[in-house]
Amino acid sequence: MGGEAGCAAAVSAEGRVKSLGLVFEDERKGCYSSGETVAGHVLLEASEPVALRALRLEAQGRATAAWGPSAGPRASASASALAVFSEVEYLNVRLSLREPPAGEGIILLQPGKHEFPFRFQLPSEPLVTSFTGKYGSIQYCVRAVLERPKVPDQSVKRELQVVSHVDVNTPALLTPVLKTQEKMVGCWFFTSGPVSLSAKIERKGYCNGEAIPIYAEIENCSSRLIVPKAAIFQTQTYLASGKTKTIRHMVANVRGNHIASGSTDTWNGKTLKIPPVTPSILDCCIIRVDYSLAVYIHIPGAKKLMLELPLVIGTIPYNGFGSRNSSIASQFSMDMSWLTLTLPEQPEAPPNYADVVSEEEFSRHIPSYPQPPNCEGEVCCPMFACIQEFRFQPPPLYAEVDPHPSDVEETQPVSFIL
Repeated sequence: MGGEAGCAAAVSAEGRVKSLGLVFEDERKGCYSSGETVAGHVLLEASEPVALRALRLEAQGRATAAWGPSAGPRASASASALAVFSEVEYLNVRLSLREPPAGEGIILLQPGKHEFPFRFQLPSEPLVTSFTGKYGSIQYCVRAVLERPKVPDQSVKRELQVVSHVDVNTPALLTPVLKTQEKMVGCWFFTSGPVSLSAKIERKGYCNGEAIPIYAEIENCSSRLIVPKAAIFQTQTYLASGKTKTIRHMVANVRGNHIASGSTDTWNGKTLKIPPVTPSILDCCIIRVDYSLAVYIHIPGAKKLMLELPLVIGTIPYNGFGSRNSSIASQFSMDMSWLTLTLPEQPEAPPNYADVVSEEEFSRHIPSYPQPPNCEGEVCCPMFACIQEFRFQPPPLYAEVDPHPSDVEETQPVSFIL
């Protein structure tokens, strides 16, 4: 147990403590959110009797932004004054897992393996998503600290991944984004003509793994060969001590076809897939992670023409029309129980007309066909279709009641999928 997931720390003090570890109750859980419960065990293995003052658990989370020549933790006091530093705390929990009884100073643990369960709830206030960047980070961790007499404290730490959910189904993220721009290509009086670009995306919010359909119209009235492109950019912004650092890099891109002079091109949903990236971080006051979709045109010998459409990378995927149907069906499952009925494997054919009208009745109602009139030498009346009068009984009416019920009731369970 002590070596599980690399979270056990081997410690030794007079050869008494063999290992100290920390495991979560659900190791498969990738991340936690506000209001959720974090549970697990602290594992201690002793080779000899161990005296300890206390065993406590600490859960901490903070955002830190720092840069400069001395922003590291080992910077001297004089150099640290030159560093740019800022910090915001989001989580601070302390639990006592084991402490001596009143009036006693120490606890004696016998040799062997010991487990100390822990459980705490994350704050209901929104927590910022975990993130690590060049000039700052947002980190959460759980640490078990073992206090022993005459020996330095021993501890083991596990990182806690936290995500602040962003629902892309909110009205603000479902609105389309459209921009248009035109650029005159040339210099001074030697202009070769304008290049115009219009770009649109169906909504502002998307999730990792989704493909963004891009709609664009490009018109090249210049004398140059141009190339349309699109890319997703991530912008990291760090704020500390009144100063700002910004990092911007491309995370995905796509390229279109060349457009000759005097030609146009249209993107009818050209797709650009979002790679696995950190969700948008918009609720931290010192670290911000934004995304944008840039549709731009490379023009030889001139500055590129670019449109930037704001983009939000969320965590709760787009529902779409199909999921709304399924939610409505689940709400009315009691009223839709008839959907579980099954059709017979071989549907029964409709009754034969001969079984309904007897031959005697059929012969009794056969009309005598009139002889055609003598039309020699004169024009006959117009030829109209001669429809015989319907004198037979109509087919039997459909009835819900089976006229020949079976004594054995057959039930075949089926599932109806919307």
